[in-house]
Amino acid sequence: MMLKKQPISLLLASLAGALLLASCMGFSKAGDAISAGGEVVGVSGKKYTEPTPYGMVKVERGFLKVGLSENDTLWGADIPSKEISVDGFWMDQKEVTNSMYRQFVYWVRDSIIRERLADPNYGGEEGYKITEDEEGNPLDRPYLNWSRRIPAKNLTENEEAAINSLYTYHPVTGERMLDGKQLNYRYEVYDYAKAAMRRYRLDPAERNLNTDRKADPAEVVMISKDTAYIDEDGNIVRQTITRPLSSYYDFLNTYIVNVYPDTTCWINDFPNANNEKYMRYYFCSADYNDYPVVGVTWEQATAFCNWRTDYLLRGLRGEARQMQRYRLPTEVEWEFAARGKEGNPFPWSDAAMKNSKGCYYANFKPDKGDYTDDGNLITSRCGIYGANSNGLYDMAGNAAEWTSTVYTLAGVKSMSDLNPQLTYNAAQEDPYLLKRKVVKGGSWKDPQSLIRSAWRTYEYQNQPRCYIGFRCVRSTASSQSKTNK
Repeated sequence: MMLKKQPISLLLASLAGALLLASCMGFSKAGDAISAGGEVVGVSGKKYTEPTPYGMVKVERGFLKVGLSENDTLWGADIPSKEISVDGFWMDQKEVTNSMYRQFVYWVRDSIIRERLADPNYGGEEGYKITEDEEGNPLDRPYLNWSRRIPAKNLTENEEAAINSLYTYHPVTGERMLDGKQLNYRYEVYDYAKAAMRRYRLDPAERNLNTDRKADPAEVVMISKDTAYIDEDGNIVRQTITRPLSSYYDFLNTYIVNVYPDTTCWINDFPNANNEKYMRYYFCSADYNDYPVVGVTWEQATAFCNWRTDYLLRGLRGEARQMQRYRLPTEVEWEFAARGKEGNPFPWSDAAMKNSKGCYYANFKPDKGDYTDDGNLITSRCGIYGANSNGLYDMAGNAAEWTSTVYTLAGVKSMSDLNPQLTYNAAQEDPYLLKRKVVKGGSWKDPQSLIRSAWRTYEYQNQPRCYIGFRCVRSTASSQSKTNK
């Protein structure tokens, strides 16, 4: 069953061109634009002071030479180098934990249960959905009523059937389990950047500024967009469709992602190892609440960022439209933040792995191969090692981290020197090679050489690993910030 979400008006409030301009214009009181002597003094507007996002720290804008100046002699890897400048952004102080990601999983679970409690096949209780506005007019897109609690006691037959439909039993042991295959999250993303490109303007006259060339009203512009649906067998079907550009909805992409992490990665990533307890308990047990979530794909991490944004927007009022969305960091943002204010090769001040007391700076595998020498066998609780000068924890080791950047050998050399980024939304039918995303930071299983801030590797966007997690970032609402020196 596909999840139905709240109206997408927030996503479509500003579309392109004049609509984008309108989203940032304020309207002053009558007379504000008239000043002494008729001089142009500008229009005053309400200044937005962005509060510190929960659990995040601000990384101030600055300049850095990212990458390595020389090839890596130990591993034979060419890490591209370039001098770049990056705008300020908010970043999670710690990696996203099991507890945080479980909140996402449980939200999806409870959404599906509410959908089914409102389904006529399970009794059709209308109170679980908002179908009318405050004036009693029917809504085009009804949405879930989260103020209506899911019953826990004295269940009716229909209520019990709706809730139990999301659980399954192990065919051999009889163990009752949440059916992770049903936990599908549907979301929509409006592509503001593509909508702003001249070649995709709806008005043919705006596609070219060369006045020697007359616009052809009959010109057909083809555009691709992502869409998804669930077939009759409950399988997610992803498609990238190409069609003639006709409306702003051609820039709206739809995704459906199964959100339950792959706990079997503890077995598949380490064959011939006794890791069954991690497979069974690492994600679901409260003992690991504060450990970094792993076994999530790039697609799942991206879906979490979207959910985290919408979850916050539902609780905000007033200036919420100015809030930037949560997202994965770009490769360069991640390295810039990890190096700290001084631009160090590691998140700490030198190449030493221990402080003066003999304690390790991070959770990694020392080159001699003793996983436990740093005090941990696998991952550790987030934030138990010292923070770097940006106030960020575990930017080396613990869990490696997804970025939003597509992996290419050229890396930063193929990007701009201003807020560098390289994206590619791989279609389902694209070669698998095009679905590689940059992974940074190294993990609990990696030696010292692979936890340097400049080190880059990749993983396929649909591949979960027991050593890859993520953290979120948010662009700042204003570019006004201090510059790192």
